Amino acid sequence: MTNILNLISLWALPVLLLTILTVGIVKKVPLYEEFTDGAKDGFKIAVNIIPYLVAIMVGISMLRASGAIDNLAVAFAPVLEFFKVPADIIPLMIVRSLSGSGALGVFSDIANSLDPNSYAVKLAAVMVGSSETTFYVLAVYFGSVKISKIRYALAVGLLADLIGIISAVFVCNWLFG
Repeated sequence: MTNILNLISLWALPVLLLTILTVGIVKKVPLYEEFTDGAKDGFKIAVNIIPYLVAIMVGISMLRASGAIDNLAVAFAPVLEFFKVPADIIPLMIVRSLSGSGALGVFSDIANSLDPNSYAVKLAAVMVGSSETTFYVLAVYFGSVKISKIRYALAVGLLADLIGIISAVFVCNWLFG
């Protein structure tokens, strides 16, 4: 089974590219012109996104440097201890909605400071995969298309993050607790 999956993963991208090129040639699409037009559009979008990315990075840096994340972790520790959520995980729960790279940095700190087989590291790994970077998505994707009214998207995104975190805790308590 592993050999089959390795073979599929090895050939999936080349087959996909050849299929796209073949269909484009058969349908007489000007492939190079379409490619360069797409690259131009991608560059324009990247330039439009830069201010939102800078704002997110500055905000996360300010929260971490000010100690606000650590203070929130201390404040919520007694409540989360009841649900068997280690205090080490609290910064990850806070940062995950803000930034994927920030969350990976927090996860890396957790994994480096604790035993890799510990419950806290397993819970952190599941949490990283169970939630989305809501504020990043709203800032980048909504900002790039100039959508300014995000209240429902923000509420739904944060609710989805909360459900992901709660689900991660229940699943990890069930599997590893």
